[in-house]
Amino acid sequence: MRSGNSDEPTRPGSTWTGAEVNLAAAICAAQFAVAIAVWWVGTFDDDDHGAGLGGGFAAVGLLCVLVFGPPLLAALGLLHAVTCTMPAATLARLARRRAPGPESAWHLGLVLLIGAAWAGLAVLLLGLAPTGTRVLLLTAWGVPPALGVALMRRRERATGHPPEPGRVWLRSALAALGACVLVVTAGTVGLATGLIHEYRPPKLGADRLTGVWRGDHGAVLRLSADGRAALSAVPAQPEFGDVTTKEFTRCDGAGKWFLDTAGRYDPYADGPASQRRDGVVVRVGDCGHDTYWTIGGTEAHPELFVLFGDPDAGDLRVLRQD
Repeated sequence: MRSGNSDEPTRPGSTWTGAEVNLAAAICAAQFAVAIAVWWVGTFDDDDHGAGLGGGFAAVGLLCVLVFGPPLLAALGLLHAVTCTMPAATLARLARRRAPGPESAWHLGLVLLIGAAWAGLAVLLLGLAPTGTRVLLLTAWGVPPALGVALMRRRERATGHPPEPGRVWLRSALAALGACVLVVTAGTVGLATGLIHEYRPPKLGADRLTGVWRGDHGAVLRLSADGRAALSAVPAQPEFGDVTTKEFTRCDGAGKWFLDTAGRYDPYADGPASQRRDGVVVRVGDCGHDTYWTIGGTEAHPELFVLFGDPDAGDLRVLRQD
């Protein structure tokens, strides 16, 4: 029996049907795949800090994505379904017994409420900057699965049976693949046509580099206009060691610095000189070897960074100007 304002077939209490959980998980898994593609395209104009994933690392990375990517996305989709979409569905059924309105509307409203709670928790625990766009996206992440569940229920009423799980996941995979190809193609075209600008490091003169630079673990580097440098817990190349190892020492004391605009002192510099990046060479007499701090960031927010070890899997250290 149905109540007068019901838009759903009667269900026993707050029971989750397997078809609903399966559909919500599949839609959310597809969302994760598309989000990763969008994020990757968004890195086209980011500074890679000299790191790379070439050669064998690229092959291994691609293999890992192809082998472990689909089950990982499915697991993430299922996790979202059981922590957001389906709890909201349960609460919607309970709320509709005591208040007017279609269950699907209650479901959407409660998905947004639970999504906002999870978004706040993610910002708090992960230390994310609580920007409006980020919070809005995290909050609305459960809307497509909720809409998909509502659509499935209507079709189930019309056909008398839920969709087959295999067909649901196949459609989800094909939709995600098509959307990812579209996103990557659009990003590639944007990069080729100049709509997306490839990252270019800033050109900073010695006067712009003078000042105080700070990094992790209390690292402080003070660069003076007269070429003197003062260091406190600043990472530096070991005095005796292979430049391709991740090992580094932390230096305190005084030293000297100068600007290298040709990359002559960059231990990783290769290719034509026009592609080499400017950097700051810091010399400390009694601690470590000359360290080449590459200039990165932007004109407004410059950075100095050094990559200790292999460029494909090194230990990145960054200093930011006060």
